[in-house]
Amino acid sequence: MTTTVETTSGRLEGEEAGALAIFRGVPYARPPVGELRLRAPRRPEGWSGVRAALRHGPSAPQNPPASSLTGQAPEDQDEDCLTLNVWAPAIDGATRPVLVWVHGGGFTGGSGSSPLYAGAAMAERGDVVVVTMNYRLGLLGFLAHPDLADEEFGGAQGNWGLLDQVAALEWVRDNIAAFGGDPSNVTVFGESAGAMSVCDLMVMPAARGLFHRAIAQSGPPVAAAMGNAEEHTAKLLADLGCTDPNQLRAVPVAALLGAQGGVMATRAGGGLAFTPVVDGTSVPVSPAEAFEAGMSAPVPLLIGTNRDEAKLFMVGDPKNRRPDEDLLLRRIDRAFDLNGVGLSAQGAIDAYRRARAQRGEPTDPRELWSAIETDRMFRAGSVRAAATHARRADTYCYLFSWESPAMQGALGSCHALEIPFVLGTLDAPGMDRFAGTGPETVALSERMMDAWLAFARTGRPGHSGLPDWPTYDATERATMVFGAGDRLALAPMDPERAFWETEG
Repeated sequence: MTTTVETTSGRLEGEEAGALAIFRGVPYARPPVGELRLRAPRRPEGWSGVRAALRHGPSAPQNPPASSLTGQAPEDQDEDCLTLNVWAPAIDGATRPVLVWVHGGGFTGGSGSSPLYAGAAMAERGDVVVVTMNYRLGLLGFLAHPDLADEEFGGAQGNWGLLDQVAALEWVRDNIAAFGGDPSNVTVFGESAGAMSVCDLMVMPAARGLFHRAIAQSGPPVAAAMGNAEEHTAKLLADLGCTDPNQLRAVPVAALLGAQGGVMATRAGGGLAFTPVVDGTSVPVSPAEAFEAGMSAPVPLLIGTNRDEAKLFMVGDPKNRRPDEDLLLRRIDRAFDLNGVGLSAQGAIDAYRRARAQRGEPTDPRELWSAIETDRMFRAGSVRAAATHARRADTYCYLFSWESPAMQGALGSCHALEIPFVLGTLDAPGMDRFAGTGPETVALSERMMDAWLAFARTGRPGHSGLPDWPTYDATERATMVFGAGDRLALAPMDPERAFWETEG
């Protein structure tokens, strides 16, 4: 069975699947190809007749991942990737809350069409409309340089992938009512690079008013300095034999991906190769500094991390399985150096060993490595953002502690593990091995889904299945710990947080 809906660009034909209407591969901007490569997205062109929206659109071009939840990059890739997908309980003129998902993948990989991110379970359980999107990745999405300034978009010099997300939110504003969604109640949420994007959207002028609540899962506000981006671009141009970044619009995608892969290889173990940039226009100031200065959008925020984020990135190298003290120091020192962390690696090791010993937790090199890198990459910035944003609007913090059964428990509560619980996609391929099975697994997913849905509906994530969940502040630091048994914790792992706050 199919169903149709009228959008600002033309009529769409979607699929009726059980209790839902699903529309896939809906264009929200013009294809960013040719002269539109490395420019801000343009509004989509209209069409006559009825356009089929029955298949996902291509994913953004990307290199094969070194490691991922699926172990491979999406097969269907194309520069013409700016499409989104909609799951709606009914095309009936209702005004349901809307949740817009921004996928992760280090700004270089991933797809909004992954089965892991399917919106069906959340749409049906919460009577909400769910939207997922593709956006430009890697150098096509985040290469920045003053010579690329897009005068038709206020002189933006980069952040094309972030501006794609803004365009998708504009499409939601203009069209979601036709799908039974409420354009005045939009929650943007994402994980990892998707969560970093959410935080950055909270400080982007172009995104103001396009969403009304925000959820950041394992991703603090982040953006590189423009000077660093220019150096980065110069190296890429040299590798590709170009002298002007505008010449990159004529370079074949395969060659761009080849150069991109080289850059990513040099950054292995040292942070993201491509990220948003402070270009003075699309991202006017450092997002982290904007949060500190009270410049983030005054919308309710739900933010948190997983306890053992870094363990997902440690399993690929056999040396990581049983590191000794020397390897621990060298790896932490290199990570701090590559990422401009002005702190002592040995000081971090000593502080974390002392804090964990006082709580009776393991202090072997592998556990310390995971704890320090988890906080460097994800938790320290997220907790700081929570504390500063709490002065602007209601803010709620969580910590995910459920442990993966994969690899005999070596992953712990690793990066991305919370995704199938939040989205209700425990039945996605491979999730039985990664997330687990059984009544406790399902029950945790239901509690987390209900918290996210309550937040999207009211701005408060608490519900009858959880302990009381107060707002976050810099004094009590109330944090909901999700796991085998949910509990509210006050200032969990605070000595580790204090290391970054007082010495950073």
